[in-house]
Amino acid sequence: METMNTDSVSEEENNISSLTNNDTGENITGVRSLMELIDIVTGRNLQNTQIQEDGGYADVIPFPFMAIVGQKEMKIALILSIINPLMGGVLLIGPRGTGKTIAVRSLIDLLPDVPRSLCFYGCLEEDIEKGGLDAVCPACAKKFAMGEPISVLDRVRLVELPLNAKIDDVIGGLDERATINDRLRLKRGILAQADRNILYVDEVNLLSDDVIDAILDASAQGHYTVRRGPVSATYRSRFVFVGSMNPEEGNLRPQIMDRFGLRVVMQGLKEPKERLEAYRRVNLYLNNPYQVVNNFKDETRIAKEEIQLAREMLPKAILNDEIANLGLKLISKLKIESLRAEITLFEAAKAYAVADGRIEVTRNDLLRVAPLALRLRRSSFITDYLSQQNQEKEELDKILDEVIRHQE
Repeated sequence: METMNTDSVSEEENNISSLTNNDTGENITGVRSLMELIDIVTGRNLQNTQIQEDGGYADVIPFPFMAIVGQKEMKIALILSIINPLMGGVLLIGPRGTGKTIAVRSLIDLLPDVPRSLCFYGCLEEDIEKGGLDAVCPACAKKFAMGEPISVLDRVRLVELPLNAKIDDVIGGLDERATINDRLRLKRGILAQADRNILYVDEVNLLSDDVIDAILDASAQGHYTVRRGPVSATYRSRFVFVGSMNPEEGNLRPQIMDRFGLRVVMQGLKEPKERLEAYRRVNLYLNNPYQVVNNFKDETRIAKEEIQLAREMLPKAILNDEIANLGLKLISKLKIESLRAEITLFEAAKAYAVADGRIEVTRNDLLRVAPLALRLRRSSFITDYLSQQNQEKEELDKILDEVIRHQE
């Protein structure tokens, strides 16, 4: 890490005894959990960092996720979605210029490793664990029996869906090269490429209905089938769905809104000190992105390791009946009809617990994730509609009692 003036260290960092700051750099190896690390880097000051000579732009260097100023709720939501894909993804809602797209693209350096199939048909060891050797192709069954791997560990990728994408781009279609040679062959679409990855859709509220419906169906089922004449193929599509939108440009259909697990309503930074620090970091990044990446390389490395560890701990997470009943009571009080509320709330609470280095979910975990999981789930239209239906049912029962049951 580059040398930093001790006067520029935030008060929050000084209160953490496990961290040190001196003339040779910062030592952050004593961070106790991923959530503590997020608290620290949110307020870190780079005012006195010296700009070094640029080394060139051979690659696209994303802005470091840990360098984003403020927006703690957004950071937590995105990290929890990486730790536990069962939550249903994240929707970022906010005005332009609040860092939604930058935040999602900056996740690249934090993404964990997942098994990738070495087979054309996508066979994995987990298929054999669930369904035996008959669940994979003969070649993979033979390799598995001989003790050879059928998959390798590879980093999760960020797959972006262009706003102008057509339905054939999304789900796949006939391979034009094969068609020229009088052959029929399907090519994979973006949804198949997003399997075990993150699918990011910017301006999700502007997508055409056929595209968004295809994404929702594939996300819900974990797979989808493409048929083009006599040719058909089924692809896996188990991805984390992340969307962003500016409400000034239009709202999402209720069906789409319900599919997103966590919802973050973002606003611009309020404190002048934070806005100034954000400007300094962005200005340094525009002049020398390598320097900003280097300034946060230790935080990024630790966060990535903590995310990988949390994913491995997740199957051991415990949600006891007492905590579950508290969550159900909360959902009942809020009059939320969708059962996805429970799924998101409980899975997010488990992810938060393991991110904090624990396997047992507590009341505080529910408290932390409830606003993210439950906001924007109530519908005044549905509430009024159900109230009218209940009133009609009561009137109908009353008349049935008077006309029919009374005669009996």
